[in-house]
Amino acid sequence: MKMKPMGDQLLLKAREQKENVVNGIILTTNTPEYGYADVIAVGPGLFNPMNGFLIPMTCKVGNTVMAPTRLLSGKNGNEVVLEDQKYVLVRESEISMVSTD
Repeated sequence: MKMKPMGDQLLLKAREQKENVVNGIILTTNTPEYGYADVIAVGPGLFNPMNGFLIPMTCKVGNTVMAPTRLLSGKNGNEVVLEDQKYVLVRESEISMVSTD
């Protein structure tokens, strides 16, 4: 089944975060605030309500993005399971950085 995000949403596959472990104890105080994810699918963009023109998306499929880990964790109700794979849906405006290559 092919699915495509709507509006300015991105379908992301979060990369594994390395845990800080000392003597078998997971240190949560040094949890990074930002994480990396790969862009799997991109919505068409949003329409400008003033003139009706489409505002195109900046992110493209295959880009690597940096976003707050709270969004990439999937604990905000934004986790999606497609074909037994876990992804997260995030609005493009919530992305902090995108790869330029």
